[in-house]
Amino acid sequence: MSHLLADIGATNTRCAITDDNGRPTAIRDFKNRDFDHPAALLEHYIADLAPTDRPDAGTLAVAAPIRGDEIEMINIDWQFSINELAKQLSLRDLKVLNDFAALARALPELGGDDLVPIGGGRPLPGKPKAVLGPGTGLGVASLVPDGNHWVIVSGEGGHVTLPAVDAREAEVIDAIRARFGHCSAERLLSGPGLGLLHATLHGGPQRPAAELAELARGGAAGACETFTVFFRLLGTIAANVALTVGAFGGVYIGGGIVPRHRERFIASAFRERFEAKGRYGDYLKSIPTYLIVAKYPTLTGLAAYSAERGPD
Repeated sequence: MSHLLADIGATNTRCAITDDNGRPTAIRDFKNRDFDHPAALLEHYIADLAPTDRPDAGTLAVAAPIRGDEIEMINIDWQFSINELAKQLSLRDLKVLNDFAALARALPELGGDDLVPIGGGRPLPGKPKAVLGPGTGLGVASLVPDGNHWVIVSGEGGHVTLPAVDAREAEVIDAIRARFGHCSAERLLSGPGLGLLHATLHGGPQRPAAELAELARGGAAGACETFTVFFRLLGTIAANVALTVGAFGGVYIGGGIVPRHRERFIASAFRERFEAKGRYGDYLKSIPTYLIVAKYPTLTGLAAYSAERGPD
């Protein structure tokens, strides 16, 4: 029988099953707002499969910290028990990973048209890799080699305190801190954060990320500056992650926002900021950075993880 794969974000969910070679197939996208619980969404997907394709086990990626059986998602009001969900879906085995942990596991499987190099540096074999990316929130994870296998190191790195590099950023972060008491990286480096960043820089209401993207495409100076600051801040956090895990295997940018702005990101000061670490500038110049442009990389990571682990 097949294996169920699902990438459950705060806004969207992508579902698939594995084919005979263990690769994702029968991929479908869903809007979470159309369902009141992940069980309803997954039951809907499974019900549309042919009887011969019905999965008997599954691996899920969820935008939440994984501490045990009870899962409480961060940016959507969804909670569930892994054991109860497995029963509801008639699965003999169900594993759940953090969504960026699954994306981290995809990194060794990506190549060619899946990645766009940003700047210089070459990946060293057998060295840690890191991935981060703004979407509804800011995900961060790393991948550490252990012999012939990879060990996923996940956490909540998107909630580290956001540092300022120049006076303009300091003004913005001071304003955010005054309003919320703390300015995490995710507070600005996310979809909602992009709107908050724009409002803090330029005043006015907090605009949706899609609206700011349209304004930037039309050449609106304020929106263009917002993206400029956004990508610089992302470069700061990416460099901090690279230094923390020694990511000589590369730093990868994923999530739902940056790939939609590929050309603007390539032309941005992201890489310049990534390397701007004083005495450790040369260290960071040697570390490659990539933009992930594969359509369903998290499903690829889930498939690799499930094949590697097998059923309990």
